[in-house]
Amino acid sequence: MKICHIITRMVVGGAQENTIFTVKGLAEKRHNITLVAGPTKGPEGSLLHEIEKEEDIKWVIAKELTREINPALDTICLIKLIIFFRKNKFDIVHTHSAKAGVLGRIAAKIAGKKTKVIHTIHGPSFYEFQPAVQKFLYITAEKFASLFTDRFICVGEVMKQRYLDAKIGKESQYTVIYSGFDIQPYLEAGKDRDNKRREMGIKEEEKVIGMVGRLFYLKGQEYLIRVFSEIVEEYSSVKLLLVGDGILHKQLKEYASEQGILSKVIFTGLVPPAEVPRYIAVMDILAHTSLREGLPKAVAQGFAGGKPVVAFDVDGAKELVINDKTGYLIPPKKTGLLKEKLLFLLKNREISYKMGDEGQRRVKEIFPVEKMVAKIEQVYKEELL
Repeated sequence: MKICHIITRMVVGGAQENTIFTVKGLAEKRHNITLVAGPTKGPEGSLLHEIEKEEDIKWVIAKELTREINPALDTICLIKLIIFFRKNKFDIVHTHSAKAGVLGRIAAKIAGKKTKVIHTIHGPSFYEFQPAVQKFLYITAEKFASLFTDRFICVGEVMKQRYLDAKIGKESQYTVIYSGFDIQPYLEAGKDRDNKRREMGIKEEEKVIGMVGRLFYLKGQEYLIRVFSEIVEEYSSVKLLLVGDGILHKQLKEYASEQGILSKVIFTGLVPPAEVPRYIAVMDILAHTSLREGLPKAVAQGFAGGKPVVAFDVDGAKELVINDKTGYLIPPKKTGLLKEKLLFLLKNREISYKMGDEGQRRVKEIFPVEKMVAKIEQVYKEELL
């Protein structure tokens, strides 16, 4: 099959890593693969180097494909994509993320009616804590783009239901395929846990609460910092590890300083995806306080590393975290309950280990990347029949 994937930016993030695993897996299956992405800039880092070294994957930078809405650039981008798709005559065009998802689907169908258009919903473009007008506009855009879509792939059941509730597409168009990743590095990273902790200046007796995610709006690190400042009053031998970077780095650091806990908070800055397993190995508990997610990959990564997870009950978190079995789900922004569950796990090592082991068992079963790629390939075959 001749397949083109298109995504707005190749920053360090769950949707981007999913896309890389997908195109690599499809290329290994001898499909003809092209990846189109917009300019990748910012403190989140870039994953383009992962594609540049792949000889079997062609890649194109569409400079007009920017994250921000810009009518002039968006129109130019749409026209260029139509020309590009018409010239290459792809069997499948598979879109990811909001901007590329809308422009890419429209352009692909205009360019060739025989082309099958697939869109992956990594996370909803409209969500609970969004301003009403913005939410309405995103739903309207998604409804319009659905007219140019043959099939939707959702990384969790929650996204499927949210789009259907908004009357976007038909149920028969939706397939749920969990976002796979390479689990083995997480299983092996524990062997180096002690060395990494010493390298980071973490004492042997200190417990570590960690979070993996961009330092960005709605990611919720401020809730975790606030709760951590209260936890240290009851459990002093603990540190907070924030893995990732973003535009709120300075602001969050200042907030930790205001709370009087900066010396107990480790900001890693930008971390290459290949290093994430080592940082998760350092943790004793993974917290996830994001207010907007699809299926939170950081939670799955925490489980892969054998850690219990305490997460805000947002979007797809409930598909991963099983209360009292693999961790705890907390209503969003309920910091009192968040503090209670984190303290409980800090003080109950055996329960914490048991929950982490159960989470790891589930991840091994559900998230192998080979399983994800095989299911996506099957969707393509079904559409081309």
